[in-house]
Order: sequence, then C-alpha cells, then structure tokens
Amino acid sequence: MTRPITTFAMLLLIAFQTNAQTSATSQTTQPYGAVSVEDLEMKQCDFQKDANAEVLFKKGDLYFDISPRTVSIIEEVHKRIKIFNDNGKNTADITIPYLAFFGNESLEYITGLQAETINLVDGKPQITKLDKKLIYTKRIDKDRSEITFTMPDVRPGCIIEYKYKWTANDFRDFPDWYFQEKIPVRYNELNTAVPDIFYYRAMSHVDQAYVKDTRSQDGRSLGDGQDSYPYIVANEGRALANVHSLPEEPYMSSFHDNVQAIRFQLISIRPIGGFSQTGVDSWAKVGGELIDEDDFGGQLKKKLSGEEVIIAKANAIKNEDEKIAYIFNEVKNAMKWDGEDDWEVYDGTPHAWDTKTGNSAEVNLILYHLLKQSGVDAYPMVVSTREHGKVDPFYTSVTQFNRAVVYVQVDTAKTYVLDATGKYNLYNEIPDELLNSTGLYIDKQKKIYDIVKLKKEIPVRETVLINAEIQASGKLAGTAQISNTSYNRISAVSEYKTDGEKKYIDNLRGDDNGLKINSLKMDNMESDTLPLVQNIDFNLDLAGSDGTYIYLSPNLFAPFKTNPFLSEERLSDVDFGYPRTYSINGVYKIPAGYKTDALPKNVNMVMPDKSFAFKRMVMEQEGSIIVRYVINFSVAEYSKDYYPNLHEFFKKMNEMLAEQIVLKKS
Repeated sequence: MTRPITTFAMLLLIAFQTNAQTSATSQTTQPYGAVSVEDLEMKQCDFQKDANAEVLFKKGDLYFDISPRTVSIIEEVHKRIKIFNDNGKNTADITIPYLAFFGNESLEYITGLQAETINLVDGKPQITKLDKKLIYTKRIDKDRSEITFTMPDVRPGCIIEYKYKWTANDFRDFPDWYFQEKIPVRYNELNTAVPDIFYYRAMSHVDQAYVKDTRSQDGRSLGDGQDSYPYIVANEGRALANVHSLPEEPYMSSFHDNVQAIRFQLISIRPIGGFSQTGVDSWAKVGGELIDEDDFGGQLKKKLSGEEVIIAKANAIKNEDEKIAYIFNEVKNAMKWDGEDDWEVYDGTPHAWDTKTGNSAEVNLILYHLLKQSGVDAYPMVVSTREHGKVDPFYTSVTQFNRAVVYVQVDTAKTYVLDATGKYNLYNEIPDELLNSTGLYIDKQKKIYDIVKLKKEIPVRETVLINAEIQASGKLAGTAQISNTSYNRISAVSEYKTDGEKKYIDNLRGDDNGLKINSLKMDNMESDTLPLVQNIDFNLDLAGSDGTYIYLSPNLFAPFKTNPFLSEERLSDVDFGYPRTYSINGVYKIPAGYKTDALPKNVNMVMPDKSFAFKRMVMEQEGSIIVRYVINFSVAEYSKDYYPNLHEFFKKMNEMLAEQIVLKKS
C-alpha cells in the first residue's frame, strides 16, 4: 500500500513551515554514559526484589521534522538496563523492529545507534562500547525489518545502555509507547512536541498514576462539537515510575493487550484557515482502502491453475456445509503455510498456489477465491491473532490486523470464519487464536465494511466416563472414555499427531507415576463432524493404602489436576478463549471385605456473578461409589480487577477435587 505525498499534503507543508515546532529539548535524568556508582553497586530492584534485571530508565523524545517535500516523525530513544544476575543476561540481546518498506516506499529507518556496557571494576566504572560490526539488520518480510545486537562484556551487576533515532517518513505513523516491560521499570518517560495543526487521538492503557504529567487541557473538537476522546497537543510529557514487570501468566491473551501503554491515531489535520479530516476515521475507509490495494483486493479474482476441477466438484455438492467443508479441506491439505502472518500477499495468490506455499493472506485469499467461484456467499476478512493483540474497535487502522481469513454467511443465523493456515482447524469453528478479538469483513459490491466480534457463545464440552474396580491390594483397574468436541477436539488431535502417541499418553497421565495406561484408542479422529472419543484401559497404584485403609482420589483425567491460579496477584486479564463445561463421571466398585469410611460431601459452589460453578455429587450404591463432577465456565474473559474472586474459587475447587474416598477393611 503505497503512500504518495498528495497535492493536498504538499499545500499543508507550507503551513507546517510557519506553525510546526521542529525540535524538542532532549532531557534525561542521566546523560548517555553518565552512570552513577550507586546504580552499579545496586544488588536488587527496590520494588520487585526477585527481578533478574531492571530498566533503570527509558526516555523517548518525539518531534516533527519539516522539509519542503516531507513531514517526518522522529523519536529519539535512550534506554538503560541493570542486570543483577546470570538469569538477567538475556536482556542484553537487543532487537529494534521497524517498518522498512510499505509497498515500494521506504517508510522507517534507524540511525545514530550507540550502545555500551558499564561494569564496576576496582570501584570505578569501566565502559565497553559495542563494535558496530556486530550490529545486524535482518529483513523479516517484504515490509518489516529489525536491527539486532548483543551487548559486549555482560556480567552480573553491569549496566547496559543504548540510544538511537527512529524516523518515519509518514506523519500518520505515530509510534506506540510502552511504559511497561517484561522486567520491572524504575522510570519511563515520553515527551512529545506535536504541531497544533495535527489531531492525534491518544488512547491510554495506563493503570497507575503518572509521576510526570504536563498535558494541557484540550478544548478542541473535530468540527462536530464532540470531544469524545483526548487528543495529544503541542508539548506533552508523561512518565511512570516503579512499574511492575508484566510476565506471562496462565490464560493471558497477549502482552499487547495488557501492557501499560499509550497508542496514537491521526484523526485530522487543520491547516491555517481551514479544516480537513484526513485521518482514517472509519472502518469503511479502511475497508475501501484494502479492497483497492493490489496486494489484497487485487488478488480476489485472480485465476488459479487447475481451479476448474475443484470448482466443478464443489458445484456438484448440493449441501452448503458440505461444499464449504470440501473446499476448505482442499486448500488446507494442499497449501503449506510458511509461518508468516500478514493481511497482504507477498508473491501473489497464483504463485502461492503453484508452489503450494504462502503466507496467511495468500493461503486464505486462495480459499476465498475458490469459495466465491463455487457460489458460496464468502467475503475477505482481516483479523488479529491473539499474540498480535485484540482489535480496538475505536482505533480505525489497518495496522491492528495481521492476518487475512474468510468470512462466510451461510444464513441469517449461521456464519463461519475460515482459516486454512492451521492444519487442524475446522471449517465451522473460529480459529482459537482469533477468539475474543474483532474482524473486519469487506463486501465491495454492497459497500459494506463491518466489524464483527469473534466469539464462541456455546460452551465447549468435555465428558469423562470412568468404570473401575478398587482392588484389596490397593490398586485401581478399569477403563475411561473421554469425549471431546470443538476446540478440545482440535487441541487433542493436534497434540496427538504432532507429539506422537507416547508423549500424548505421558500428558494424559499428568506426571502421575502410579498411573499406567495400558492402551489408548482414538475414534473419529479423521471425522471433523463427530466428537473425538478416547478409549483408555488403565490401572493405578493407590498411594497411602496399607491393607487396612484404601485411599482414592476420584478426579482421574480431570482437566485441572493443578491450579493455574496460584498467584495471589494478577497483572493481566484472564482469557479462557471460550466458555467450557467439564463433566467427570465415575463408578468405582468396592472390593469385598471393605466398606466406606469417608466420602466427600456433596457440594454446589457458584461464584456471585454466576460466571463459574462447581458441583460435586458422591454416593454409595449397590456396592459401588458413584462420583460426578461438573465444572462450568460461562464466561470466556475475566477482568484482573475481579481476580481475587477467581483465585479463591479455583483454590476451593482444587481442594475439593483433591478430597479422597476412604475405604476401611471390615
């Protein structure tokens, strides 16, 4: 998608020369190279004692550079990191990504890179500068590149620092700023100098109070009398101090979704004596831009070699679902995804089809083309994967998306989101990595460019049936049947085929050395429309049994053998992906000469908002003990603000799951 300087933009440049501030005063708490002995002697982070490394400060100065032909955004970055121990040495591997090209236009570049390591030797700072020959530039794809290097002479206790200048030759590319990182941050500051003719909307995702905030009150509007969003104005400075690290947490959607940051979007430009709405301010504009782009919309009607055979077979199928499934599986099985995610093609769909390899856009635009040629009501759609981050519906920018898929409207009540890059994806399930985000589908004929929330509404079920005999010798022998549908099915099939049966069985055992799986049979593994049924023959040594007492934990093959929410605190929202229902049913025959000494009590535990529920029923009947557990998650996403409730629920549920049946010799 090329971005030429338009005649209108050229006229604006004249206004910039009279109004814009062309530089920002560089201010840092410590100049480059000026490192205090106190910081070098520091042994640990003051506010996060177990940290292996800490950002001492990161400072950004962002301003505009005006020339007769271009308006550039420049950001000067200076970052300093303290490494406490060997486990923190990985922070010395530095990567600086940038958008080298956008279409055929050079867009961003990095200059002025300096880096050095400071060690305390005999009570004095010793500086080792980075050899510029060890700085490498790597091309990621046709648009993206990155600069990588490893800091020299890194030892526990050292300080590393580097600085560089990032330049974008397009004033729409206002960069995001992250105040939080995967290690703690002592101080982080962003200063901006923006000409007052620009209207950048500032979207703040910051939880704690700024220690520096020089923002002025902004009374401007976009000409419609509305001030719905804050805008960045003239000279601003914001800083946070003592920012806790953001580590990977169980059921965390992505770093991008949870990090404390500010993101900006160009909304409009007001030249001297006038007003112009030039920013992309609607999804219709984004969709229209995409459909006219040769690397996206230009690919939709391109003929594929040999496509007539697939289309003819598809047209012979009268059932719409069967037709969609046939074409989806043809593309999924024929094409190899190269691992690259993008909403635009690299080499084009015909070339990708001929080589049977392509990026996500090429694979799925091929799928779209074949569906459309077969009479299926299909539309191209752009989405964002979980790792890339959820789409903000109010931030109307194509940069939020990183994958193209296909949106199919079967009827008014049934729609599909198809992605043929995943070899275990199903045609009638939204890919797991897209759940709880948003997609933009494009109907050029009707000029409809709609945002669609990608959610799984119906709970995904997993049922476990156990029939076993408790033996007087302190062993348990029997069979289990696990039935999986939807995402649980996809996960199990993928794990089994990827890891192999031996490793899959080890995972089923859950690191229980007393559990032996004698046989495993997988039914319906090749049928996408039927539940995956796992038939298991097993025996188990019952730990603690001594000839007088037998102890049995009946939660065999339960989904939560361990509690994923052990931490008292939570720094990210919880994303389960989809609502779930687990049912574990067991029949355990009591051995002759034994009777029940203790049974877990029946219980029904429900969270106040009814988002989670746990039910246990245990009874003795005709010489057997009947056990039933039911676990319901009625929500897919859970805010970190309410994490204490979730933490307490899982703690109690896991305690109840671990309660034992006790038999005594009569």
